[in-house]
Amino acid sequence: MTNNNHTGEDVISISDIYDKDINFLFGSGASFGLLPTLQLQLSDENGRKFTLEELATKFEKDRDRRFVPLFMHYYSTCIRPAEQLTLETATATDSGRPVIENYRTFLTTILEMVKRRKALDRCCNVFTTNYDGCFPLVADQLLKEGNTDFVLNDGSRGFTKRILQARNFGSYLCQTGVFGRYQSSIPQINLIHLHGSVYWSKADSAIVVDYDILSKESLLNEDSTTVLQQFSETLNSSAATLEDLQEPNFDDDALSTFWAKYEQIPIVNPTKWKFHETVYEEHYYQMLRLLSYELEKPNAVLITFGFSFADEHILNLVMRSLSNPGLQVFVCCFDASEHQVMCEKFKSYRNVQCLTIDGENLDFTTFNKKVLAWPETKETAQSVVEAGSDAVDDGAEASV
Repeated sequence: MTNNNHTGEDVISISDIYDKDINFLFGSGASFGLLPTLQLQLSDENGRKFTLEELATKFEKDRDRRFVPLFMHYYSTCIRPAEQLTLETATATDSGRPVIENYRTFLTTILEMVKRRKALDRCCNVFTTNYDGCFPLVADQLLKEGNTDFVLNDGSRGFTKRILQARNFGSYLCQTGVFGRYQSSIPQINLIHLHGSVYWSKADSAIVVDYDILSKESLLNEDSTTVLQQFSETLNSSAATLEDLQEPNFDDDALSTFWAKYEQIPIVNPTKWKFHETVYEEHYYQMLRLLSYELEKPNAVLITFGFSFADEHILNLVMRSLSNPGLQVFVCCFDASEHQVMCEKFKSYRNVQCLTIDGENLDFTTFNKKVLAWPETKETAQSVVEAGSDAVDDGAEASV
């Protein structure tokens, strides 16, 4: 596979893809600055930084008593802040404000895309492994402002209790004239949470979606948080190694009580990438089938951002879908190091292009300004690097 250095305005030409079956796949990189990723600062003996799932897998295999405290840290730094997230708290910090603005810019952009499609086909899919509320919170703000009309379909239906069902992603809201002389669909974004959501809960054999969870009690009390503090500081220290990570002073009852409650949280466990509850597990595989179905369409497009492909189920699904010659995949890479990894991962596929910006990190702001934007608003990208197409080796110029 040959890397193709290309300088120009367009990285992903919206005018070329707006009328195709568009799918986005977002990972934790999109919310970075507001919520942490699974990357830790703690290093191994070779100086390589652990990810949370790597360290958790190691602790689980070794039956290390630091396993549950590690998930206490994960809960207190990632899950609990997501449960308490509001637009007011998010935009109150210098690091959170641009994250929310980027979500807003992205939603505005893709709504403009689907508005230009034919009347009954104004829809696109946003698959996400994030369990936070950035998408629904920002979408709700846009709707309240009243400048645009659209539907954010999270797959739930109901009044006093909203039940999540996979079949609801096939529903569309249409408008007709007073005398039925015309019919058109309202622009729609299907929001599919592949790894669960903090807004989900189980009711018998159903999944309930409730966005009013600010009163939800924490799994860790103030005393537990204090005991955990030194452990968390070590995990976040770039100067620390695994030997420096001392087990916090929790007794067996405290650990087992926390773990029993943690297992009820409706998100994918980072160690095995699976749910503990059967009802969530079944929905997970239904959503994977939906992703597979969408990628098998004749003119499908998949754009990934902030996603590392650590979930082997999703990686293998995308790999299988690449046998569809009509599918085009764009993998947005944060930096040169990730770009190299992704190029190696997808080197055998002609319909994948791994994108990065030469000399600049491809964060959410850069994605909105230089990768996915209308020509009249897009900033000129400097030295865009594209890779992933063997067509380059055949003498053909790769372009997006």
